[in-house]
Amino acid sequence: MSRKLLVLWATLAALTLGACTTTLPTASQNDIDALAQAIQALGPEVDPAEAQEAAAISYSYSQRLAQEWNVSDPAIIHNAKVINGFREYGLCNDWAQAMTTRLKQENFRTLDLHWATSPPTQFRIIHHSASVSAKGDSMYDGIILDPWRNSGALHWAPVREDTKYNWRPRLEVREELLNGKLPY
Repeated sequence: MSRKLLVLWATLAALTLGACTTTLPTASQNDIDALAQAIQALGPEVDPAEAQEAAAISYSYSQRLAQEWNVSDPAIIHNAKVINGFREYGLCNDWAQAMTTRLKQENFRTLDLHWATSPPTQFRIIHHSASVSAKGDSMYDGIILDPWRNSGALHWAPVREDTKYNWRPRLEVREELLNGKLPY
């Protein structure tokens, strides 16, 4: 499917589904605590205070970005708005960059941050997200932090269990796209 056809399809979908709006995301302390526990369970060396801070930031920053970027539609509709100039930010790579940058500002001692990418397939476009792991572990051993797919409401899961996407390190996917190993 050509890019122009994809853009046309996304625009038509945005117009057709324009009435399908999303409410601003909210998170409870239980949501934050559950993510903090999952992050702490990544390894015995993970500092509980760092796990709690990473979880709190992941939820609050996702909510803040959704508000700042005026995300009021399902993700694919918001993408069409960005592509067509109606919004400035909100593509998955915007979320991944913002989340990774924000979390790196904390200079965690016991956690590593990664930029995860799911390569394009015949029926799915490329997708980016942030990931957190125990210090020294690979992104595959971590937790995906994906606010894009639910329009700012943070989705998280262990990377290996998030089977909706084929998460891989961003630079690895980038290299394969540039040298033609990926056909899409």
